[in-house]
Amino acid sequence: MWNDKKYEIGPFDIIGDVHGCYHELKELLEKLGYKITKHRERNVFDQHFGYTVKAPKGASRKVIFVGDYVDRGPASNEVLRLVMSMAKQGTAICVPGNHDDKLNRKIGGSDVQMRHGLKQTWEQLATEPPEFLKAVRKFLEGLISHYVFDNGRLVVAHAGLRENMHGRASAEVRAFCLYGETTGETDEFGLPVRYNWAKEYRGRAMVVYGHTPVLHPEWLNNTIDIDTGCVFGGQLTALRYPERELVSVQAKKVYYEPTRPLMAAAPALSLQQEDDDLLHIADVMGKRIISTRLMTNVIVREENSAAALEVMSRFAINPKWLVYLPPTMSPGETSAHPDYLERPEEVFGYFQKIGVQQVVCEEKHMGSRAVVAICKDEAAANRRFGVRNEGIGKVWTRTGRSFFPDGDALEAAFLKRFCEALYKAGFWEKHQTGWALFDCELMPWSAKAQGLITNQYAAVGASAKAALPTVLSALKAAEARGVAMDGLVEEYVQRLGMAEQFTSAYRRYCWEVASLDDYRLAPFHLLATEGKAHFDKKHDWHMAEIHAICEHDPRFLLATPYHLVDFQELETVTAAIAWWESLTSNGGEGMVVKPLDFIAGSESGKLAQPALKCRGREYLRIIYGPEYTLPRNLQLLKKRNLGQKRSMAAREFALGVEGLERFVRKEPLRRVHECVFGVLAMETEGVDPRL
Repeated sequence: MWNDKKYEIGPFDIIGDVHGCYHELKELLEKLGYKITKHRERNVFDQHFGYTVKAPKGASRKVIFVGDYVDRGPASNEVLRLVMSMAKQGTAICVPGNHDDKLNRKIGGSDVQMRHGLKQTWEQLATEPPEFLKAVRKFLEGLISHYVFDNGRLVVAHAGLRENMHGRASAEVRAFCLYGETTGETDEFGLPVRYNWAKEYRGRAMVVYGHTPVLHPEWLNNTIDIDTGCVFGGQLTALRYPERELVSVQAKKVYYEPTRPLMAAAPALSLQQEDDDLLHIADVMGKRIISTRLMTNVIVREENSAAALEVMSRFAINPKWLVYLPPTMSPGETSAHPDYLERPEEVFGYFQKIGVQQVVCEEKHMGSRAVVAICKDEAAANRRFGVRNEGIGKVWTRTGRSFFPDGDALEAAFLKRFCEALYKAGFWEKHQTGWALFDCELMPWSAKAQGLITNQYAAVGASAKAALPTVLSALKAAEARGVAMDGLVEEYVQRLGMAEQFTSAYRRYCWEVASLDDYRLAPFHLLATEGKAHFDKKHDWHMAEIHAICEHDPRFLLATPYHLVDFQELETVTAAIAWWESLTSNGGEGMVVKPLDFIAGSESGKLAQPALKCRGREYLRIIYGPEYTLPRNLQLLKKRNLGQKRSMAAREFALGVEGLERFVRKEPLRRVHECVFGVLAMETEGVDPRL
């Protein structure tokens, strides 16, 4: 098919409706880095029609014009010369607009009305030699309705195009490309009311178009209108692909008064945010196959989707905030040490085996995993997240539930205090952002976790402590009478000591919360800011950025201690193991070990575990019970299988990265939530919760 240019992969500079604005077009091309040479002798039969245009130095970029080169503006003839020169030289690819089609019919002798600027164009062309008019006719006759580029990832058409028309050729397709679709009604200005096809677009290809002038280009369902009304006194705009960067120049003057005035101010919500006001159940139900950057396909089973829908629809926060859920985390391989279930040696061994040379060891705080979205003010929250009257941020759990009740004054104070530290650190200016997303630990353990400890784990410890002294006393009395105990007395002495250790362990992780001063927040990942997902940064960068924030409120914000380990430097390995032993012997939970690169792969190309946890001997009493260290119990526990947990962690990590990168690219919320929902669905798989 003539419209098939999938082999053209870019990069491109896609330019909106020019409408005879030659000076603005020249300025925009030069701003984009193109070098324009205008020749004195403008022979229409040579290779340049009067111009030579070279791509930016060192780049293989091409321009794609979305049509409407003529009408209304002061120099349609000169625009045609420049555009035709670029097309002839291979510097540009062109699609036709409705005004170009009308001019073509006029040159061909058709009886067309000289309205909407065609009269001015005809007068400008009258100053040109007849040969030029013939060349224009040939150029316009050869324009194809639309093109599909970059292996189907990009479609350019003057008025846009529905997904089922991509790559097709018919009178219906051409008409849609030139004029779009109307409802059959007219507005108060007597102009046709256009049907907003982009509102229902669900295609994977990006569609870039013009035709309908807008004050500001806005993304809507992976489509964007880049006609910013230059001829009406607006701007001439280019979209850089694949960068998704907009570059504009201001019109020199109002060349033509618009029949329908351009919108004077941008709405409170973007087009995409308005469209995202309602998520559709069909976008998450059933078996899902999600393509991600880190894994080709992540499969979400139907039964897991159903379970996730129950949690998401009943308990989750406003989905406009909920753009990320963190992955689960697997422990390291079972320790070969006879008295330990987990130790650093096996965790280090995993990363060494897959070819990771450097890791970071971070203290594992005794709290609940929390994601914090925070904005510098409510206006920023409105702009980026599309929320109104919900404060400057939100704090949520690994399953998307709020840590605080909706409208809770404590959450507002919590976020205000965090925001104040960000202001003091100069964070907003440094990162040129109005919002940020952090991965954190919130202490103390959440109310749910504390309830589990108090009602389940603590109850075990309390009942053991209450019963064991009586049992031990009876055993000792029987032994005094000469009854053979076969070591039972020694065993129960040991069990009583374990019950005491168990009680001490869980008490470290719970305390009463009466005010904001009772909370501690330990951020450890700066996940994203405006225009950037920070997965390309090493973990020590994240630590440094967060430590610079925490020093402005050390009572509330905890800077996570960490060690860098290089496996080729034995002393760093030894120091990290000694640090872990010191942490855990003093009652700490343990540490988390991560590849220094946020995203790491094995030598075979397989995605490495994003993190492995290595928990302390005493902390594990809370998980496995007071007597888990008895040799017979430890022997059984060492038979645990980590395969499914590791698989889940890798899949959830891939989904989390993909979802947040989509959010940063300002893709539709349904595309972001496809990944968020997938992470939650994975959490319903049957995996030993103690791992």
